[in-house]
Amino acid sequence: MSGGWIAVASAEHVRRGREGGFMQVCHGKAGPLRRIKPGDHVAYYSPTAVLGDKIPYRAFTAVGVVAEGEPYAFDMGGGFIPSRRNVRWFDSVDAPIVPLLERLDFTAGMRNWGYKFRFGLFAVSERDMDVIADALKGPADRREA
Repeated sequence: MSGGWIAVASAEHVRRGREGGFMQVCHGKAGPLRRIKPGDHVAYYSPTAVLGDKIPYRAFTAVGVVAEGEPYAFDMGGGFIPSRRNVRWFDSVDAPIVPLLERLDFTAGMRNWGYKFRFGLFAVSERDMDVIADALKGPADRREA
């Protein structure tokens, strides 16, 4: 069985990763990426649209499956060399988290539901990944399924 993971980044950073077919977490640290295995599913939660922005965005912004291979270093210039993993991203639309809070095992009934996101990466149940992936399909995709 594959694992399920939630990663956290601004929607702008997630968009860059989707365009490039990769993911980064925790300011480019390799350790958290080593916990993820090929075939695992990953969804991104974006607390903001742009890094450092004070306006909340609070939406899931991507879902995909981790590709074969290990984390690798990538030189972004200016001395910043983060670790990445390749991901095959699925087509999706952003999905606000608030309507999902009571349906997700890791947030249901929790007043401080945002606390877990502070870790930058955490495992979730297969059921939670299904709920998130379904929300990211958007209304039109759900009608066709």
